[in-house]
Amino acid sequence: MKLNEINDNAGARKSRMRVARGIGSGKGKTAGRGQKGQTSRSGVSINGFEGGQMPLHMRLPKRGFNNIFAKDYAEVNLGMLQKMLDAGTEFDGVIDHEALKAAGVARGGKDGVRILGKGAFSAKLSFKVAGVSKGAREAIEAAGGSVEVIEVVAAADKAKAKHRTVQKAKAADKEAKKAAAKA
Repeated sequence: MKLNEINDNAGARKSRMRVARGIGSGKGKTAGRGQKGQTSRSGVSINGFEGGQMPLHMRLPKRGFNNIFAKDYAEVNLGMLQKMLDAGTEFDGVIDHEALKAAGVARGGKDGVRILGKGAFSAKLSFKVAGVSKGAREAIEAAGGSVEVIEVVAAADKAKAKHRTVQKAKAADKEAKKAAAKA
């Protein structure tokens, strides 16, 4: 076998069909679109169109909504933490979102991490998290640990607060100019 003799298997690479390139190609003239009508024209999307009748997706009832203010927490169960500790994972000092992320337990959670009480827990650890369930708090404190719940400020909330301070500063500046103009 030589490098210049290496070939793909037959049928491994199939060249695309070039339509509307003459009668000899077998796909000339109408290019496989048939004759006339909506589907022969360009720029028409009829997926789900039912001829003007009310489409099925609009006939079915709506249910639920997406809460745009919902917090996104990474959820970690105590049983999973205990399993990691038994396997030999070590945590230094206070356990927070970053430590849990580094350990590979907390995935996602742009608003912090929330500890849930599923599973047994017997390690004396201190946590600094965005949320904790009642059962998880009881289990951690029963084992001799502690939990500190912090308030995680989202980026959108920071932007709103900054906007408010800028608006207040502008209003105060306007009032000062009015007072200076009167005097």
